[in-house]
Amino acid sequence: MIQSDELVVDIGIPKVHDAQRVIQESQAKRKVVRAGRRFGKTVLAAIIAVKLFASGRRILYAVPTQEQVDRFWKVCKIALENGIESGVIYKNETKHILELPGTETRIKAKTAWNADTMRGDYADFLILDEYQLMKEEAWNEVGAPMLLDNDGDAMFIFTQKLRGALHARKMFKKAQADTTGRWAYFSYSSHANPHISKDALKDITDDMTHQAFQMEIMSIDEEDVPGALWTSELIEDCRVTAHPPLYRIGVAIDPAATSGTHGIIVGGISNKTGDGQIHGYVLEDVSRPGKPVVWGKAAITCYNKYGADVMVGEINNGGDMIENVIINIPGGEFANYKSVRATKGKYTRAEPIAAIYENKRLHHVGTFEDLEEQMRTYVPGDPDSPDNYDAMVWLFTELMLDGGMLSWANTDDLGTIEDFEDLSRWR
Repeated sequence: MIQSDELVVDIGIPKVHDAQRVIQESQAKRKVVRAGRRFGKTVLAAIIAVKLFASGRRILYAVPTQEQVDRFWKVCKIALENGIESGVIYKNETKHILELPGTETRIKAKTAWNADTMRGDYADFLILDEYQLMKEEAWNEVGAPMLLDNDGDAMFIFTQKLRGALHARKMFKKAQADTTGRWAYFSYSSHANPHISKDALKDITDDMTHQAFQMEIMSIDEEDVPGALWTSELIEDCRVTAHPPLYRIGVAIDPAATSGTHGIIVGGISNKTGDGQIHGYVLEDVSRPGKPVVWGKAAITCYNKYGADVMVGEINNGGDMIENVIINIPGGEFANYKSVRATKGKYTRAEPIAAIYENKRLHHVGTFEDLEEQMRTYVPGDPDSPDNYDAMVWLFTELMLDGGMLSWANTDDLGTIEDFEDLSRWR
């Protein structure tokens, strides 16, 4: 019930199923819900919003597309129909607002994909639905700060994708690791919804790949994609916490074809490894979106920070653009810049580099989540361009293959200390 100006209005909240009830009753300040398709995630969000509205809360529901807003909005309107018709609750159909006039009590639903589309609103309970499709900055830059004034609550709802959605996976793992009770995590398959058609689920199963079914129906997070050149196990086997003295250090840039993340990877090679062989080391991933001056400055900063001796840039998408950007940034005119052009597909270019990993001669100094996700998931035909991955491949092609006197065809014989006796020529 809602009471306003001595009027009492009944609210019609749909009945939740058992799994939804567990989530609804959790008292955690941060709820992270990973669930399969048709679990009832959006309906649950609407039920929670209506109950909180009835208790005087101010709720903001944000989701990437208008179609998703419509489902949430419909459930809220049906639940609060009596109050809307009696005039106790104000409704704005255009802005998707339901509120008690003269109070802060409100439900608002809006489309929100990135930080900019989230700006201008505030709430004490924030629901980010289909969070895997949002930009991470929507929470970090806008969502979290809007809850500071009143120590508000948040709920993140998502279905794990085969690729991408790294921020949603990280959020789920953060909730799993919490021991304070502030965070709670929930994972349910589509089968947890007793109202879903079993025949429809079977049909979907037959139409999906095994891995897609595991992730999008069963809500099981499988990080590796069949056919990708790297696995989680391989990357972990090649991880180190420190590196020996490096004889060559480079920075590689792979620009995004359109708007997106521009790959920028820093790495080096060493022969002080104890086994008489050349090893490579990924040192830093500073890939980022933004205008040329933004990623150009980042690349130059890394070049100077690490004392690099070469910078490589892939010119298929940008032509001479990368070099022009670099030489026009203060300090960039002194960089030893080298253009590289792709004559093979991304997957084919990466195969010799993957072979070096398999030989345990290319290492990650620390963890690089975005790069490693692209390595585990990219397969030919993937529409998402793996720019961090590409930059890494270009860098070690330069340092360990083409530029390192080593043949593309001979990745089992990647050179020895004797190959690098005259190290002065690299400086």
